[in-house]
Amino acid sequence: MSLYINVKKKFKDFNLDVFFESQDEVMAVLGSSGSGKSLTLKCIAGIIEPDSGHIELDGKVLFDSEMGINLSPQQRNVGYLFQNYALFPNMTVEKNIGCGISKGNKSELIKEYIKRFRIEGLEKRYPAELSGGQQQRVALARIFASEPKLLMLDEPFSAMDSYLKWELEQELIEFLKAYKGVVLFVSHNRDEVYRLCDRVVVMSEGKSEIPFSKSELFEAPKTLAATILSGCKNISRAKKISSYTIKALDWDITLKTSKKVSDSITHVGIRAHHIKAGHRGEENTILYNLSRSIEDTFSQILLLNAGNSILRWELNKDSTLQLEEKLCIKIPKENLILIE
Repeated sequence: MSLYINVKKKFKDFNLDVFFESQDEVMAVLGSSGSGKSLTLKCIAGIIEPDSGHIELDGKVLFDSEMGINLSPQQRNVGYLFQNYALFPNMTVEKNIGCGISKGNKSELIKEYIKRFRIEGLEKRYPAELSGGQQQRVALARIFASEPKLLMLDEPFSAMDSYLKWELEQELIEFLKAYKGVVLFVSHNRDEVYRLCDRVVVMSEGKSEIPFSKSELFEAPKTLAATILSGCKNISRAKKISSYTIKALDWDITLKTSKKVSDSITHVGIRAHHIKAGHRGEENTILYNLSRSIEDTFSQILLLNAGNSILRWELNKDSTLQLEEKLCIKIPKENLILIE
């Protein structure tokens, strides 16, 4: 099973420009609010018509501007889980599920999906009588019952508390294991992406970046948008000094690197938990003024005045570091994120 999308769509004050391919996998569409994630899904589903481009699912052309092809949503065989689940409010659970079944023994299949998604006893209830988690399971049952070739999940946990979110995420992992096809998982939460997805396509200001593995997102993000979305809190403008030396302009420090520096480098990043206590004279060390110390749930966060910006340093609570007005820190060269 494969998905190919290469489309453009101009809105009043926003341009969508998306290009990526996906095989039998769970691919994350990761981006901040307003980056074009949901718009991309709606183009694939046939809810929004792109201005130009091509969309193909498992060898079937869903949209092609040059060939004049634009299949209706009903013809695309795409399962789309909206953020609000979009259940029919005037239909019971069993009738909602039945809407997705077009072949076979409908009553027996409804029973099968009710059991599979663990919603027994809710058959005669209406959506308004269900909890958020129950609504999600009903929506998923309806989608799976339609046997889609593509499953699209649009931030399915965005409106849930942390405990319910974790519980339903574990259930979703099991459901996805049994699904044979392409899954697009829209999120702005990097932790969800890491636990649920195989590869990632980053969206920034309406434009998609080249997809990469989830490990690359956290270990070596290539762009500024990907670095920010991966959770890196410390990012500075950077200038190349030599093949293995850069100047972090916002932190006012010259740094040695373990990777060769590209001529096109624009920024450098370091994760808050990768910073170490240093000793004067060591490579990549500098004295910074301590601005503030914040006690977090499981860590201690130190905010340091670094040049024209604030550098965030995160330590375990049991750290024996002696806090002083000036702190000598080390930025390990092997942990630097070089951004082009």
